[in-house]
Amino acid sequence: MLEAQNTRGRRRVMVGVVTSDKRSKTRTVVIPRLVKHPKYGKYIRRSTTCHVHDENNESHIGDTVEIVESRPFSKTKFWRLSSIVKKALSASPSVKDIAQPV
Repeated sequence: MLEAQNTRGRRRVMVGVVTSDKRSKTRTVVIPRLVKHPKYGKYIRRSTTCHVHDENNESHIGDTVEIVESRPFSKTKFWRLSSIVKKALSASPSVKDIAQPV
């Protein structure tokens, strides 16, 4: 049994902010990161958008969430919600507030 768990491999864990909760059981999460420019050395803000499976519809726009890589749920959904790290303070923050790295 232990060998079967080890062959499965480690699953990636990411932390991001929910930007859309309009679809049932699906959330859109933006994961910000900083990338160093290879020639000039300046750090550039980049972001990755992931579609996340949220079985209980418990996360909402602006929440900081932890997501885990999973089996494919659909054509674009490969992540599932692991936990809510921090709830949003307001009901609907602007998109500019969400895109800022924490």
